[in-house]
Amino acid sequence: MGNERPFHWEFRPEPIEREIFRIEGGRPLSGRVPISGAKNAALKLLAAATLTGERCRFSNVPEIEDVRVMAETLRDLGVVVDHPAPNVYEVASGDVDWLFVPLEAAARMRASFMLLGPLLSRFGRVIISNPGGDRIGRRPVNLHVDAMRALGAEIEYRNGYYFARAPGRLRGGEVRFPFVSVMGTENAILAATLADGHTVIRPAAREPEVDDLIAFLGKMGAEVERTAPDTVEVEGRKRLRGADHRVIPDRIEAGTFVIAAAVTGGRVTLEGAPCDLLGAFIETVGRVGLELSCGRDTIEVRGAPPDGGAYRAVDVETAPYPGFATDLQPPMCVLLSQAVGTSRVHETIFEDRLEWLVELARMGAAVTIEDEHHATISGPARLHGAEVEIGDLRAGASLILAALAASGTTTIHGAHHVHRGYENIEGKFLGLGARIERLAEGTTDSSS
Repeated sequence: MGNERPFHWEFRPEPIEREIFRIEGGRPLSGRVPISGAKNAALKLLAAATLTGERCRFSNVPEIEDVRVMAETLRDLGVVVDHPAPNVYEVASGDVDWLFVPLEAAARMRASFMLLGPLLSRFGRVIISNPGGDRIGRRPVNLHVDAMRALGAEIEYRNGYYFARAPGRLRGGEVRFPFVSVMGTENAILAATLADGHTVIRPAAREPEVDDLIAFLGKMGAEVERTAPDTVEVEGRKRLRGADHRVIPDRIEAGTFVIAAAVTGGRVTLEGAPCDLLGAFIETVGRVGLELSCGRDTIEVRGAPPDGGAYRAVDVETAPYPGFATDLQPPMCVLLSQAVGTSRVHETIFEDRLEWLVELARMGAAVTIEDEHHATISGPARLHGAEVEIGDLRAGASLILAALAASGTTTIHGAHHVHRGYENIEGKFLGLGARIERLAEGTTDSSS
């Protein structure tokens, strides 16, 4: 695959400083909190910037670990990535000649696999490792590989790496997924933008982050259109131009802070909040009995006093957008632990996403995990401080919510996971009156 630098196959990850959160619960949150840009949009937009050699500028980018890792990965490829101001990134991919995404990047961030489509489409070749990320299910990447093959790519898998080539140029075609895949849809769109001819992608994911990517690609000169709710069509172009774009707000972060106010009996206003992107979630918390109101770009939440019995049990089933988001299922479970009656949770997206409920049970929640997709939660439960462990990003944020609602002090191990996807989460909670500190594992002095 050319005369690039020799490949290094040994995995030598950078050491990650293990951290803990120490939280004193039982205090209602109060105040205003800004909602950051969407993690699941920003990472794909940074990948999309490699489709052109011209400069792309992104604002409202969340200052999170996953964005930092993606920026480092792009720099390792030879991409110029500047960070001129907080929440602003500029990307120029004019001289990319090292088309190798190593295991180090893939093991730390699953979204690194989003570089497959744009690099293959623009440069005609790429070597990319199997991705890592949270352990919440199998999440196979064969959907991405099959989509590239449908566009004419030749891909071999050897020693944990995908060796992909596009002889001449990718060719437009029909990409059919066996089920809805957000990242699969996005990778196919990115690959098709520079392919020769017309591409039809179905069923295409309907998530707002996908449409944000489509909007940015339109600014670059791509011809991408959602022609039906589950169909995206792309007319390939020979080249794209640079563009400026503001990342949409993070609906998952917004939902997390809504529930933080709910379980602490707080009064919180979310600023820059995407109420219009949270339809299924807002409908569900409404059925639970939570009071909230939506402004043009704000959400005001009035939580009920703890132990007041104001919340009602409901059944929750996750689904692709516009259904109830799987990333909001863990925080929703914390709210359900405070509801009167028995709630049933059906997780349809990931096989292992309910495992974190074992940690919630350590804090006093009445939880039964029936199988990898079903659980019941009975309430209201009196949560208490405990020592718990974070297993993945969304479970980590949810354990923070439980600790804020609990009596006593909770120590949460694995806090570094949360910084993958939430910007300054402890600072935001401190601003709302929470008693939370972030410490290096094994220390007693605050690093916040």
